[in-house]
Amino acid sequence: MAVNQNLKFDVVVIGGGQSALTVAYFLKRSGLSYVLLDAEPAPGGAWRHGWDSLRLFSPSAWSSIAGWPMPAVSEETPHRDDVIDYLTEYERRYDFPIIRSTRVTRVEKIEEGLRAVSGDRYWDAKAVISATGTWSHPFIPSYPGHELFAGQQLHSAHYVGPNEFEGKTVLVVGGGNSGAQIYAEISKVSQATWVTQEAPKFLPDDVDGRVLFERATARLKAQQDGVESEQPVGGLGDIVMVPSVKEARERGVLNAVRPFTHFTSTGVVWPSGNETKVDVVIWCTGFSPALDHLTNLGIVGQDGKVAVDENRSVDLPNLWLVGYGDWTGLASATLIGVTRTARDVVKQVQAYLTGEA
Repeated sequence: MAVNQNLKFDVVVIGGGQSALTVAYFLKRSGLSYVLLDAEPAPGGAWRHGWDSLRLFSPSAWSSIAGWPMPAVSEETPHRDDVIDYLTEYERRYDFPIIRSTRVTRVEKIEEGLRAVSGDRYWDAKAVISATGTWSHPFIPSYPGHELFAGQQLHSAHYVGPNEFEGKTVLVVGGGNSGAQIYAEISKVSQATWVTQEAPKFLPDDVDGRVLFERATARLKAQQDGVESEQPVGGLGDIVMVPSVKEARERGVLNAVRPFTHFTSTGVVWPSGNETKVDVVIWCTGFSPALDHLTNLGIVGQDGKVAVDENRSVDLPNLWLVGYGDWTGLASATLIGVTRTARDVVKQVQAYLTGEA
């Protein structure tokens, strides 16, 4: 859908991935005028940057956003490219107004609302929904001697596949699902060590993302009702036994060690005092919210988050945030989890714009 710049909209959505598209689905039904500004050159959001073997934890039916289910795949769970195809078709299906290759660098207050600025272009709106996710803000913890290390370092955000690491000594740092999956495939071609803060938490083989989402939802409901949850422990951060991780277990290599103390120019030193020469460190240490475009407003805290009340900025009442993690809606950073949050936010925006909130 063609959209002119510098028009005044009811709502500007910053982002073009799964959260932004789900918000757009409800905005399309609201009668409000809106536009999506996407930094990426093509559909798919952060999935465009996932590593080659990345798979979802859940079947297609449990990996869908609002309105149109993800088509079933022949294998157990969808591949990264299946998700990109789904989001591409989803966009086409609903003909959302999206302007691409448009990175919003700042949001400014103006008399009539807010202005989203990208280079010498801008779009004015009565309300802004920020849905930029976390992918573009990889987090790497600080270790003593970090700057001395002469080997290769990369974050999982920029990992593609294991082949380039063949025969090398590799540390995979991080105890979540990305750490487990990347370590599992790298351990087949390299001398790999998996480094985690604590012993990794592996879920039972029959637990997938669908079960985790059901558990998390039940825990939230119990919390809202003021009762103790009877749900088994097992969070969205625990390790799902996808085929590659099971295969590493069968090879007897699914073992992790506690962190090293510091870097040297050629490797790392462990608490025992032993030193290991290392070629590559792959950081699977998560992401921070990508909120650089909001920093000039003075609302991004020391923790890198914006104070929100039900997804609405406490300090800027015409700004909402969707899809950055549980602080912006339970499981809102997942395909299945974002629908409830997006629906609620669009209702709030409608109420605000009609003077009811």
